[in-house]
Amino acid sequence: MNVRKMLTVGEVLHSANQHSEDQPQRTCIGCRKKAPRSELLRLVAESSGSTAVLVDERRRMAGRGAWLHPSETCLALAVKRRAFGRALNGATGATAVERWILARKQAASPLQEPSATAAKPSNLKAGQKTDGNPMSSQR
Repeated sequence: MNVRKMLTVGEVLHSANQHSEDQPQRTCIGCRKKAPRSELLRLVAESSGSTAVLVDERRRMAGRGAWLHPSETCLALAVKRRAFGRALNGATGATAVERWILARKQAASPLQEPSATAAKPSNLKAGQKTDGNPMSSQR
């Protein structure tokens, strides 16, 4: 005898929400919203006594960690709120975090040229090839 139980809409929604609740929840130090740990970036203070903040990609570095959405918006909010210093006991240097987020953003959109190479002035004079040798029609 094969009897199937009919589920109500509430039971289906509860089981779907329960699956996402299985993951540990963390709070972003930028926007202060809770999200699963897998969606956030773990940050730690550098252990050598400096004020630098490092990105812990593997989520295994020793020490107190802070969590941030990997977006420029949340990074800007965290800097504006001075959240790094509070969450990581005096660490304020977020340049490594900013570089990591910008590198991920550029890797996601490979069609855009990096602004550093586009704004670089050329040292070539008129009539020179890119290798620096003068162009000549005679060989």
